[in-house]
Amino acid sequence: MATHRTCDGVTRRDFVKLGAAGAGLNLAGYLRLAAAGQLQPNRAESAIFINLLGGPSHLDTFDMKPHAPREYRGLFQPIRTKVSGVEFCEHLPRLAGCADKFAIVRGVSHTLAAHELGTAYVNTGSRPLAALDYPAYGAVVSRARPSDPELPTHVAIPRAAHGAGFLGVQYSALATANTPRPGQPFRVRGLSLSGELTVADVERRRKLLVELDRKLETVERHSQLLEGLDRFSQQAHQIILSRQAREAFDVSRESPAYAAPFGQTPLGGSCLLASRLVEAGVRFVTVTFGGWDTHADNFGRLQNDLLPALDEGLSALLVGLDQKGLLARTAVFVTGEFGRTPKINDRSQPGGRDHYPRCMFMLLAGGAIRGGQVVGQSDDKAAEPAGEGFTPDDVAATFYHNLGIDHTQEFRSTTGRPITIVRHGRVIPALFA
Repeated sequence: MATHRTCDGVTRRDFVKLGAAGAGLNLAGYLRLAAAGQLQPNRAESAIFINLLGGPSHLDTFDMKPHAPREYRGLFQPIRTKVSGVEFCEHLPRLAGCADKFAIVRGVSHTLAAHELGTAYVNTGSRPLAALDYPAYGAVVSRARPSDPELPTHVAIPRAAHGAGFLGVQYSALATANTPRPGQPFRVRGLSLSGELTVADVERRRKLLVELDRKLETVERHSQLLEGLDRFSQQAHQIILSRQAREAFDVSRESPAYAAPFGQTPLGGSCLLASRLVEAGVRFVTVTFGGWDTHADNFGRLQNDLLPALDEGLSALLVGLDQKGLLARTAVFVTGEFGRTPKINDRSQPGGRDHYPRCMFMLLAGGAIRGGQVVGQSDDKAAEPAGEGFTPDDVAATFYHNLGIDHTQEFRSTTGRPITIVRHGRVIPALFA
């Protein structure tokens, strides 16, 4: 998957930060909360978060306004979906055909119109603060629900747009750095034994590292960064020697019938790998699909590239998870950092749409989410929520609730400061009704 540069010159790589390590909820603490009934039972066990980097237009996807003036409604036509009374863009026919498997939240609103700030907001569920780096969803899940030791807990395809924040580097995602190609074995650097390297070679190198550690006992070992890196080294050793992990990343093992609907695009390959990883037991998978910063030629880029790839990859993921019985235990969350301006700009013909955080959509599926519904609405031009609307905090609280994680619980920073996972969010009950 290509690296996309947004209008403010920021690339996806620039968003990735290794936050200062801090205290958090350990496994024993999680089990105590579960035993005390403070975590919701019968929720999703794993999650897939799809980050549409750049900010997709809500009016040209899931919140169309066909009766608005032409300079607002754009060039696309709405089509009926499998859900009575719900319409999507004509360039999303496959998602229209499986609309019963997911819910759309309309009228999500915030005020951060810069890519980096908006991305941090929707990746954490907390409005960014200059003095505090909040952890991404995958870092929180990694802290609360570690995977089998032979599997990474959080995998990012090809990389995450936000890091582990104050939880520390040990809860950062394992980045694949690339995306799978259909029908080919997928190799992740550090997880595959390439060339003539053998398991015996790996063991020999590990023993050398152990000897080196003994000679460096006088070095300060209480740095949380060092602890995080040491944890990664130990887990990497386990994963390299694990057939379970290597097979989990090998998308060529999927049957051709299952893999075919995912298509040939990088997003399709990423969604196929995400499906395979959660089936193997990986707790959290982040998929980044960029290119949505459509200030110019919004309609051409959407029609020819972005919407067909999203329609194919996401629909195949949702249908595929359902076919394998995985959708009931996998929470899916799809969002960009904001929407696009309701009124089309005149920078080029046929024009583009600019940053617009005051109105956007988010998509949720899996677990206890009831599919086949639209929750919330926008006004007649999709410029503002109609009514109270929702914030990214609300959707984040709902996402955690679907995973059985209490979003109001606190982690401790390195200075001992108690920090709530999601500061201001409230669960949206209608999504579970």
